[in-house]
Amino acid sequence: RSMKMRFSPVNFGVVYTRYGKMFQYMPYFGLQCGAFYETEGYAFKKDKETGKSTYLESGADNALIHVADFSALAHCHVDFWKMKLIVNLGYYVGYRLDIARYNDGEIISREFESYDKRFDYGLKGGAGFGFVFDPVEIHIEATYKHSLNSLFAPDYASPYYYRFAYPFNIVISAGLHFQLTKRVGKTTRQILKTVTKAP
Repeated sequence: RSMKMRFSPVNFGVVYTRYGKMFQYMPYFGLQCGAFYETEGYAFKKDKETGKSTYLESGADNALIHVADFSALAHCHVDFWKMKLIVNLGYYVGYRLDIARYNDGEIISREFESYDKRFDYGLKGGAGFGFVFDPVEIHIEATYKHSLNSLFAPDYASPYYYRFAYPFNIVISAGLHFQLTKRVGKTTRQILKTVTKAP
């Protein structure tokens, strides 16, 4: 019962990034919090001879799930010229809002089963780059989200043979960021100068 990835392009959100200095010296860190509406999905591979899936979940061979999630990520950035390199890593919590189950391209159900788990949590991380045009920035990032909570109760089919399904999601995104305050100090030298002048 092998699964394959399903393309689901509807993903958007809002983030707030607070930049800071670690130990009042290194100007490369910050905290990023975000709220997102995402589409996730799964599909089972089809048999090469019959063209049918060899495994069905609630009679479906694939599904799309809309999810709301909230994340808190450690943010690292390196600025140079009018660009920046970005790396994020942290945790998220989410809730599965609705589901559409398909079989041979037709929707057969829009209901969660009693054994489905709607609460979600896990790890989120990513990397990318940005173009800086003060006070606007354009960020292009690739984010990987890995759930630590199974899609369904592992013992729903059998009390003796447990089955787990930990979904993951890869999102390629482009975002428009607005600087809410004036950006001061892009390099270590500039930050040290700022710290030295501080009362």
